[in-house]
Amino acid sequence: MPKIKSLRGASKRFRRTASGGYKRHQSHRSHILTKKSTKRKRQLRAATEVHANDVKLVRQMLPYS
Repeated sequence: MPKIKSLRGASKRFRRTASGGYKRHQSHRSHILTKKSTKRKRQLRAATEVHANDVKLVRQMLPYS
């Protein structure tokens, strides 16, 4: 059987965690930052885990991670 290709966009966005989940960065941090509060921007810096409902989709996009 040939190898399955990873979806390249997904491999740049998601990383596997030690517990078997996937971490991702949050959106709304790229532009129009002047109207957003400092607290909001600071909290968006932190990575968060992919929701349990979406883990199956991420696994399909990244078969070897």
